[in-house]
Amino acid sequence: MTKLFIGGFPLKMQEIEIVQLIAPYADVITIKLVCDRATKKCKGYGFVEVSTEEQANAAIEGLSGTPMGDRVLTLNIVPEQGNAPVKPVRNYTRAPQQRPNPNYNKRPRRPRV
Repeated sequence: MTKLFIGGFPLKMQEIEIVQLIAPYADVITIKLVCDRATKKCKGYGFVEVSTEEQANAAIEGLSGTPMGDRVLTLNIVPEQGNAPVKPVRNYTRAPQQRPNPNYNKRPRRPRV
């Protein structure tokens, strides 16, 4: 499988429309459109997995630079990350708590005369 970045499509496009756009060039396996967390609106780019690298190159040649509305499509192959190094987990331990002086918050008493 080869992962493609697809960007520059109109924000109103849905997943099925993008799959139909890529289908003549490649067999789409998965698709993921990136959306804003707060508004749930599409950001205009996403990722598509296709069967082979040859199909991915055919989709890039056929669709990259195509105007769609007021935007232009951009397709690129996403490089594989392989076995990315794993960040070491930090072990945060709590510092031992010191007990406060029991007389700390007490007001000094005036001696009785």
